[in-house]
Amino acid sequence: MGNQLTITPCLWFDGQAEQAARFYVEVFPDSRITTISHYGEAGKEIHGQHPGDVMVVAFELQGNPFVALNGGPLFTFNEAVSFQVPCRSPEELDHYWEALSEGGDPSAQQCGWLKDRFGLSWQVFPEWLPKALEETGSTAAARVTEAMMAMKKLDWQALERARRG
Repeated sequence: MGNQLTITPCLWFDGQAEQAARFYVEVFPDSRITTISHYGEAGKEIHGQHPGDVMVVAFELQGNPFVALNGGPLFTFNEAVSFQVPCRSPEELDHYWEALSEGGDPSAQQCGWLKDRFGLSWQVFPEWLPKALEETGSTAAARVTEAMMAMKKLDWQALERARRG
C-alpha cells in the first residue's frame, strides 16, 4: 500500500507539554520539536485554557512522532502505558536511566521500569533482554528473570552473568 499510516502517541499534560517535549528531545539524540500551537479564544468555554497558552507540541524522538497536549488536570499517566528504550550498551542504559529517572518517583522503579518527572513510564533495558527471556522454561531465562526481578535499574553485567550461568 502506497500511503503508510503513521500512528502518533498523544501525551496528555496539565500545562507541562512544552517543558516535557523539550526534556525528551534533550534526552534522546536525533530528536526535535516540529511545531508548537497555542490556544485561542475559540472554545475557551469548553477547554478552559487561556488564549496564548501552549496547546500542542509536536515532536520527534529519533524519528518517531509524538504529540504533547496541554489538556488540563482531568487525566494523568499510569503504568498501563510505557515506552520501551532498548539499549545497545551499558553506557547507553546508564544515560537513559539517569536522565529519565531524574526527578521521577523512585518508588515506581522496578525491573528496568521507571517514572519520569512528568509521571510517564519508561522501560530501559539491554536490547538483547527480550530474546533472553523468550525461551519459556529454559534455565537461562529463569536465571535472567530471577536476577531482573531483584533490580530497579537493570545491571547489564549481572544480567549477562545470569544468562551465561
